[in-house]
This record gives sequence, C-alpha cells and structure tokens, in this order.
Amino acid sequence: MPVAVIGQFRMPPEAMEAARPLMAKVMLATRAEAGCIEYNYAEDVLDPGLIRVSELWESREHLDVHFASPHMVTWGEERTALGLSGRKITVFEVSGAAEL
Repeated sequence: MPVAVIGQFRMPPEAMEAARPLMAKVMLATRAEAGCIEYNYAEDVLDPGLIRVSELWESREHLDVHFASPHMVTWGEERTALGLSGRKITVFEVSGAAEL
C-alpha cells in the first residue's frame, strides 16, 4: 500500500544558505531510490527557516529502507549540525487518490 509523508522542520534562517545545497543533494539521491514516487522540501515563503516536507512512496517497506540509506544517515548528521529543530513528520497510508 502506498504511503504519504507530510511534515515540517525548522532551520535557523541564517543556516538556510548552507542548508539548501545539502537538501538538494538528499532530494536527488532519494528520488533515485526504489519505491520513491515523490520527495520534496519546500521553504515556507511566509515563515523563514520553515521547511515543508512531502513524500510519496510505493510502500512502507520502501520508506523504511530509505531511512537506513547512507545519504539519509549523512543528512541526519548535517541537519543536526545546522541546527534543525521542530521536526514533525507523519506517515499516512494511502488507500486511494484522485486528481483535482
């Protein structure tokens, strides 16, 4: 069953310049993973340093493999060093979808 991941985290606004290329690197690596349908980070234009997360995976198993990938281990270390806070991520099982 597909799963969607929706959430957010915060970076200190002064760390955003350093964070952007690291986020791009992890996004590209993740998008190449088996089972990844969508993987996105987006800066909130009204709240500096707030990053919105949206992901879509073929299955929970694919998502679990993703968390153990080398680029996610590295990203975990990098984001901690940059001062990541306020991480709130939720996984939803997707039983159906329709375009609006």
